[in-house]
Amino acid sequence: MHAPALHFPAELLLRAQGPRLGMRAALFDVDGVLTDGRLYIGEQGEVLKTFSTLDGHGLKLLARAGITPVVITGRDSPAVRRRVADLGLAHAVYGAGDKLAAAEPLLSQLGLAWDEVAAIGDDWPDLPLLSRAGFACAPANAHAEVKAVAHHVTTAAGGHGAAREFCDLLLMAAGRYAELLHGHLQTLDGR
Repeated sequence: MHAPALHFPAELLLRAQGPRLGMRAALFDVDGVLTDGRLYIGEQGEVLKTFSTLDGHGLKLLARAGITPVVITGRDSPAVRRRVADLGLAHAVYGAGDKLAAAEPLLSQLGLAWDEVAAIGDDWPDLPLLSRAGFACAPANAHAEVKAVAHHVTTAAGGHGAAREFCDLLLMAAGRYAELLHGHLQTLDGR
């Protein structure tokens, strides 16, 4: 079997494992995490955003590994709804003025405690989630106050692979990364 090229420090993997040898859900902010935080506003008021395919595949891998990806965003736009739908994500909250108030009933519905949940965010509205999550992450270009509460700051910036790095870290901590990688290395004839 091909050995993964990606590595994280053992202490970080242990922290990202949580109490049950792997987080059960991961919360994602959108603007500044799944996008670079910039908003393109057209003449008619339409908002355009760019998303990384690396990040999208990471969210799909989480779901395949049994870690539920959840999007909680302060904005609501057709672009974000389309991206969430394209990724097949079952859980998303849009236009959340209070992200904690949005997350708690959802986590309760999923039967999850905060220590089983990881979160990634980049700005002050994400602080209540990050401070309660069992594992908190921030993109490289996050606000200083967010980086200060994060257990890990990614090397990648928001919208440029930060969410994928977060996903890869959670998959490694849960012991699922190598297995998923091996599945992608298989050819159609099984070799």
